[in-house]
Amino acid sequence: MTSTGPKRSLLVLSWGHPYEEEPFDELINNVGDWDVTHLLHPEAEEAVASGAARDVDALLFYDMGGYTFADDWVTSRPPSPEFRRAIVERFESGRGAVAMHHALAGWADWPEWHEMLGGRFLYTPGEVRGQKVLDSGYRHDVNYSAKVVADHPVTAGLPPEFPVCDELYLAEIFEADVAPLVRSDYTFTRDNFYSAALGISGTLYSNEGWDHPPGSNLVAWHKRVGNGPLVYLQFGDSPQTYSNPHVRQMLAQALNFTAGEKP
Repeated sequence: MTSTGPKRSLLVLSWGHPYEEEPFDELINNVGDWDVTHLLHPEAEEAVASGAARDVDALLFYDMGGYTFADDWVTSRPPSPEFRRAIVERFESGRGAVAMHHALAGWADWPEWHEMLGGRFLYTPGEVRGQKVLDSGYRHDVNYSAKVVADHPVTAGLPPEFPVCDELYLAEIFEADVAPLVRSDYTFTRDNFYSAALGISGTLYSNEGWDHPPGSNLVAWHKRVGNGPLVYLQFGDSPQTYSNPHVRQMLAQALNFTAGEKP
């Protein structure tokens, strides 16, 4: 029987990192029967601080808040106390969220955000969990095989492995604190990635003098944040990824999972 009730609500937060807007809008309007509200920073931060995320059924982070890129370098700031409180209270209430791709780099000056996500991408060398670490690595347009490693509602119906062409990260992933969903068969070592700090300083596609240790091949996971579920999907750099049917299926199922049962 078809429901005649109201659509479930989906709040999408974006910007802070460039992306192709029309293909992304097409994606988020075709991953389920949602009443979509799409907010861009800085208005997104202000709206969430004022309660926009409190009661929505699903929340998608496709944003990278807190950065200013200028003069071949980057500066950062934390979100407002009201924004931080709103996100924490959402999870404490039992409501969940999905985060995609560059959300792993957002809010560099809010360590709790990265504990929620289960990892962190760094644009500059810094400190993570009390340890000094190098800036993270990136590599665009990687053709790889995504391997499903968990029987979970987010991966239900997917083939055991599927092809993806997307940007990958060599970043800090807190594997001990997350439940793996999908791994990449790509080799996550320094020789296969470029330095983010070199990139923002004007030397794109270089790893000269950057001796980053090997990293995790996890590209999707889930965890509990307070009383609510969180799913992170590293997929999401370009229209080619947006149109991948397996990525779309995972995103749709992640939104459903974090929103709870359908009405």
